[in-house]
Amino acid sequence: MLDPNALGRMADHEFRGPLLLLAGTANRPLAEEVADELGIPLGDMTIKRFADGEIFVRINQNARGRDVFIIQPMPPPADSIMELLLMVDVAKRASAARVTVVVPYYGYARQDRKDQPRVAISAKLVANLIEAAGAERVLGMDFHTHQIQGFFDIPVDHLYAAPVLTRYFKEKGLDNPVVVAPDVGAAKMARGFARRLNASFAIIDKRRPAPNQAEVLTVVGEVEGRICVIVDDMIDTAGTLGGVIHALRERDASEVYAAASHAILSGPAVERLRDAPVTEVVVTNTLYVPDEKRFPKLTILSIAPLLAQAVRYTHSNESVSQLFD
Repeated sequence: MLDPNALGRMADHEFRGPLLLLAGTANRPLAEEVADELGIPLGDMTIKRFADGEIFVRINQNARGRDVFIIQPMPPPADSIMELLLMVDVAKRASAARVTVVVPYYGYARQDRKDQPRVAISAKLVANLIEAAGAERVLGMDFHTHQIQGFFDIPVDHLYAAPVLTRYFKEKGLDNPVVVAPDVGAAKMARGFARRLNASFAIIDKRRPAPNQAEVLTVVGEVEGRICVIVDDMIDTAGTLGGVIHALRERDASEVYAAASHAILSGPAVERLRDAPVTEVVVTNTLYVPDEKRFPKLTILSIAPLLAQAVRYTHSNESVSQLFD
């Protein structure tokens, strides 16, 4: 006798039709890796710009009744967001049964609250736009703050790059490492990282006098003579990271590694990290890193297998939470 729940999943799967994986232009190589992991081709799309920069999007194959997944991170400039919204809109207008946006990097996430008068809450606005375009689910990775999940009124599956990063450091066999949170905001992520590595934990007490500027004040924890692994969700200008690296080396850390999910690497980031006394900077490919931003100390790990599993589980109505184990 068939399990009623399994029967319901089968009926729902048949109603939605086969999976259709679409990709924007923000990180096409990642989308191609996900497609390879799933064993399916990427959907046939045309995405181009008119002479004035206006974006044109068209699906070149039948999408009626399909379960559509759109892979598109949202790095600056905001064209990446507009492109995602147009892709969602065209999938809905093509009569897709369901549209899920896969957002490896969620843009405008740092403005997530009103912390001073007369400022926008851009993280909420972007969530509203994604819903208004017609998305019915969101698959995200390492949001800048967890509260962003609550900005959506549709289901959100929030994945973490930590399993990919910690597996890499476990394989390196570091001797008695200490995981360092560069600020209070990264403390929860760093504690989880330390638990997976069976490592001790330290935290940096710092003050930020202006955006993209950080002043290291105190290192709370034992780092002298130890291998330190700095963990954060993103590397933007590397001002914070560079300051933490130098602070740890000044306190006689034997080696310093840095790990982050999102390699934005804007402005002077590459120069700062290339010249910093850091052994290795380990990031994932949630964002495409062009050749001019790559340097010898940079290691890029792929999250494609993780995203492919999340897409597969979502499509077949299985629990995504098993990916957190």
